[in-house]
Amino acid sequence: MSDLPRKAVTRTAKLAALPLGFAGRATWGLGKRIVGESAEIVGRELQQRTADQLFKVLGELKGGAMKFGQALSVFESALPEEVAGPYRAALTKLQEAAPPMPTRTVHTVLKERLGEDWQEWFAEFDDKPSAAASIGQVHRAVWHDGREVAVKVQYPGAGEALLSDLNQLGRFARLLGPLVPGIDIKPLIAELRDRVSEELDYALEAQAQQVHAEEFEDDPDVVVPAVVHQSDQVLITEWIEGVPLSEVISDGTQEQRDRAGQLLARFLFSGPARTGLLHADPHPGNFRLLPGGPDGEEDWRLGVLDFGTVDRLTGGLPDTIGTCLRMTLDGEAEAVYELLCAEGFVKESIELDPDAVLDYLLPIIEPAEVDEFTFSRGWMRSQAARIADPRSPAHQLGKQLNLPPAYLLIHRVTLSTIGVLCQLGATVRLREELEEWLPGFVPEEDDEQETAAEA
Repeated sequence: MSDLPRKAVTRTAKLAALPLGFAGRATWGLGKRIVGESAEIVGRELQQRTADQLFKVLGELKGGAMKFGQALSVFESALPEEVAGPYRAALTKLQEAAPPMPTRTVHTVLKERLGEDWQEWFAEFDDKPSAAASIGQVHRAVWHDGREVAVKVQYPGAGEALLSDLNQLGRFARLLGPLVPGIDIKPLIAELRDRVSEELDYALEAQAQQVHAEEFEDDPDVVVPAVVHQSDQVLITEWIEGVPLSEVISDGTQEQRDRAGQLLARFLFSGPARTGLLHADPHPGNFRLLPGGPDGEEDWRLGVLDFGTVDRLTGGLPDTIGTCLRMTLDGEAEAVYELLCAEGFVKESIELDPDAVLDYLLPIIEPAEVDEFTFSRGWMRSQAARIADPRSPAHQLGKQLNLPPAYLLIHRVTLSTIGVLCQLGATVRLREELEEWLPGFVPEEDDEQETAAEA
């Protein structure tokens, strides 16, 4: 792969071949069964071949195809275990790497954006990329003042590629649906498409990252690299070293998994409260574990990267979420139902049984009910199966609920973060983070009593 395929016809042909490939492999599987191989063996081989083709194409194309693959990867834990195995390795590849841009293209972009003498900005510049993702790749370098930096260079033609891919993927979303039970693929693709222009704008990304860097500058648990320089198609930030979360998922100790999970939950809920912004791309490739936490070098901090997609939440997460969550845990079915209706989660034309709505919600919010909860693939699979099974009451009720546009990105980010926690198999004190950071979760009178006690 030498460059980002820019011609829409080339990219469309690659993506359009996927459904045909799926059909071809189904025929191949039928042939294998006819000659006597067991359905179980053929099924596993079929899943492996499907995964290999799907994620090879998504990774090669970068752009929207890879962005979709990364978004999908965090839901891997929802797959049944016999299916998840073949997909897991292919999905993990999408979290960290894509085929690199040629060096000549990188130099051309840097020359256009930083000037003919762009090399003078750097004491050192590594032509080999340290990471390559959906719309750009990162090079390690040393800034002229001696700081180690990450130089993010956007692929030429990335915008056209993103939109072309997502439009094409939207056309056969139905075929991709079975990959992740319980997740509606079409709205996911539509929401990714809505975020394209923001992610391509490195000025917006630099602003969001710098706000986080300043807010978390002295934080003992979370590290956000500061912005060093930004121009069109080039973003330069301080370099941070650490263990990618994808490696913690595959090979980390339980201590690392638990610490990463706790800090991930803390960042999810504290970020909006502290900055008015929600980091909206929580796949494992965007996080690192760094040594040197509050308890010394043996402790860990969470490094956070890539602020290209954020949700702007002045005042933090809506207190409706915390209030609804608290009342659901307290079993206040009527009050929860009234709040959901008022916020547009239940349309005026639909009438539901409040107790049935409560029964639908309670299993999902189980992690907030206890002081400590162990997230697992098994728990995630049980939730996905409950909602995906057309015969279940949860499926029937879920189809009648509505997701208001203002909550769409918050919902996806929360769901994605839970998916990562389940991949980690982390034991997390989630309730502790909700009480600290989620507006509405603690009743106002409790807040006032706590403030008075502190005073």
